[in-house]
Formats: sequence, structure tokens, C-alpha cells
Amino acid sequence: MGSNAQANAAQLNSLARQLIKARAVKMTQQIFSQTFTPAAGQNVSASNPVITVNPRNVGLIKGFWVKISANLHNGSAVQIDLQDFGPANLLSQIQFNDLNNNTRIQTTGWHVAFINALKARRPFGEALVAGTGIASGANSNDAINYGNNWTQQIQAPATIAAAGDGTILMWYWVPLAYSEDDLRGAVYANVVNATMQLLLTPNPTPVVATGTDGTSAIYAGHAAGAVTAAVLSSFTVTVYQVYMDQLPMGQNGVLLPILDLATIYELKNTVNNSMVANQDFPVQYANFRDFLSTIAVYVNNGSTGARGVGADINYWALQSANFTNIWKIEPGLSALQTRNHLQTDLPPGVYYFGSREKPISTVQYGNMQLVLNPITATSNPYLLTGYEDFALVQTLSMAGSLAAS
Repeated sequence: MGSNAQANAAQLNSLARQLIKARAVKMTQQIFSQTFTPAAGQNVSASNPVITVNPRNVGLIKGFWVKISANLHNGSAVQIDLQDFGPANLLSQIQFNDLNNNTRIQTTGWHVAFINALKARRPFGEALVAGTGIASGANSNDAINYGNNWTQQIQAPATIAAAGDGTILMWYWVPLAYSEDDLRGAVYANVVNATMQLLLTPNPTPVVATGTDGTSAIYAGHAAGAVTAAVLSSFTVTVYQVYMDQLPMGQNGVLLPILDLATIYELKNTVNNSMVANQDFPVQYANFRDFLSTIAVYVNNGSTGARGVGADINYWALQSANFTNIWKIEPGLSALQTRNHLQTDLPPGVYYFGSREKPISTVQYGNMQLVLNPITATSNPYLLTGYEDFALVQTLSMAGSLAAS
């Protein structure tokens, strides 16, 4: 495509976006609600390993609100304690397959939760509390009852006693379009000859024993003892579809942002292991994509799930194929940049590397790597990596897969 044709396509795409925003109607409709109750003593994943939601083939879909309300029955003989990823781990995987069978989203619940927070630039779904997040005193606004009044948004009890029960609530925003105004990734669903699927996987191991790795769990035992009888005994899933309806019409039919529809907004994740202390460990970025962010979770001891706040890592780097470091920073600087962006810190061992202003383009450069150089790497250390990127539909068949070892 020549430069003039590209410019014309971009102009038409921008015009279509503006007309959709001005004339279309934003719809939010419940498309799924079901409660899953396994046999007594079983985890919900035993009878429902994957929950399939079929979106409605209507409008220009922006994304889905997914609400999970679960009861965790602690049938064990020990108290269990909330872990730091908490209710974000209610879903171990979220997957979306589009009308062309492209897997646009295939990632963990915690990755989607952190992406929601980082794009909003504040803890997602959380409230500021008077006296901490809001100035207090006789002349302040806390004379009005602002604060954490809606306690049924995102919640999980700090502890659940032996033989006790706890209610856990979590909201996920599963995006197809990049943002409210940026429609890259949106799906035009007014078709009758194709289907799409939103697949939700309940956590098969919501509770782990004390002293073991709780990174992917919701709770862990407070003291020694078996916790296999601590299960998600009820699991209610409610899904709302958000889409633009009554789209503007032109002489040739519906006006659509063609470039936006040709772009896939991807959320993917990988697991890598075999890190060695004081040696560079590179993680390859897949080809033919523009990476907007990378979230890395470094577990320096896979047996205990130990995650540090900087003392276990020498540095992180972004490196090109000719071993040029685009940047190379100590973990404290990464944490400082994240704090300035999010207004708080991510959980220990979690690092955010944003590249929205200048995406990491593996179309332009190729062979880009995120490099971890650890200080501590004992007993099966591993690295969880969540990716957020744009990809063009027609180039995905030529692209290499994400690294998985």
C-alpha cells in the first residue's frame, strides 16, 4: 500500500471512529449468568474445568465485564490466609477466540487484573479511604461519607477459619478494543455464519499448603496441615457484553473503522524457568507485533514461592538482536516508575514495563528480548510474563509464537 493510500485509509478510519462515537449507542447487556455447584467436598473445576460463554453476534464489541462470586469452603483443619494476588486468581485463565478463530486473549486472571489497574492508573475497582487516601480533618471533604462503602465490589476475607466459609468477589474487564475511544481490536459481530467464545477457567488449586508456592493461589494454609478440602464450593459467573449499536450508515452500508477491525488487541502470557544466579536470562518477544506493556513476575524459589522487592535481582534490560541495551535498569528504578504511574506498588516480585508511548515493534526491529539477571535463583525459579500488544490479522499466520521455556 502506497503512502497516499495509507494516509487515506487512516483518515477514513479516524472519520469512522468519530461518527461511531457521535452517533452509535453504547450498549451494556447481560449475556450470561450461571451458578456452578460441584459435589460436596469437590472444587468447582472438578465438574466445570472450563466455562464457555457465547457472546451475542451484535454490534461492534468493545469487551466484557466478568463478575465472579464464589464461596470458598475451608473443609480443612487449619485456618487459611489470603495471598497477595487474592481474588485476581479466581480465574486461572481467560481466553477469547474471535470469529476467525484467532485467539486474541489467552492469559491469567492476575494479568487481566493488573492490566485493568495499570491502564486506569489506579488500583482497579478499589476505593480511596478517608484518613488514608483522602485528607482528613474538620475542614476536609471526609465530612461527607466518601470511602469504601460498596464492599461488594472486589473482596476476599483476610482469613477463613477451619471448617469455615468465605465469600470472594472479583470483577474483570476483558477488553477487545484498546480503550473507550481507541477502537483498535474491536470486533464487528453482525454476522450469522461464525461464532466466537469467551472461555473462563476456574482456579483448580485455590488453596495451597503453608510454605509452598502461593503465587497462583487465592489462599494458603496458616499452619501445617492438608488443605485439599478447602475448595470453591459455589461459583457464580455473570458476564455483560459492551458494544456499540445503531452504527452510522453510508452509501455502501455500515461505516466501520477498517484499520481498527484489522488490528487484534492481544493479551497473552508465558512461563519460563531455569534461571541461573548472576546470568542473563532472555525472554524473546514474538515477531510482527507492537508490544504496549510487559508484566513480569519473578519467583526466585519455586518451592516456597518466594518473591522479592528488588534484593533478588541485579537488573532488567530490553535488548535488541545486536546486544544493544535499549534500557538497563535496577529493580528499584522499575518499581519507582511503576509507583509514579499507578500511585501505589504492585505486589512483591511483580514488575511493569510500559511501552505505550513508543511500542516495542518487532515488525520494525525483530529479535527483541526482555533480559532478567537474578541474584537469587534457587529450587526451580520461574518467570511469569504477561504481554499486551497489537497485531495485524493478516500477519499473525507468519508470526512466531511466544517463548514458553
